[in-house]
Amino acid sequence: MKEYKYKINGNLYKVTIGDIEDNIAHVEVNGTHYKVEMEKQPKPVAKPVTVRPMPNAPAAPAQVVKPAAPSTGKSGVKSPLPGVILDIKVNVGDTVKKGQTIIILEAMKMENNINADKDGKVTAINVNKGDSVLEGNDLVIIE
Repeated sequence: MKEYKYKINGNLYKVTIGDIEDNIAHVEVNGTHYKVEMEKQPKPVAKPVTVRPMPNAPAAPAQVVKPAAPSTGKSGVKSPLPGVILDIKVNVGDTVKKGQTIIILEAMKMENNINADKDGKVTAINVNKGDSVLEGNDLVIIE
């Protein structure tokens, strides 16, 4: 139980908060009991967890990684750090210039502009708004 004292418009209130079951709180105000219905909070959405090895920890089993495709003149603009895609500024078929902002990535509560690494045509967009990406993921393919 938690007890609080409040002064509202010059009146003193002694508030005791008892048990909370689901979204109903048992509250006592100046000796009078109330059942207070609280707003239900939406269930949190599970976020992907990144596990980083600790220094000097035993090595984890190796994961199978697909080798990079041979270079065909196509360039994949990679995510420089893990984050969430906030906005995609281009569409497949658009012509882009080197340095042009193509994606907005939120990482560590900051918005980061992801720019085209060369002039060319967007041939594929590998992410959608709201997607979580890891460092090194190909975001956009430019030919």
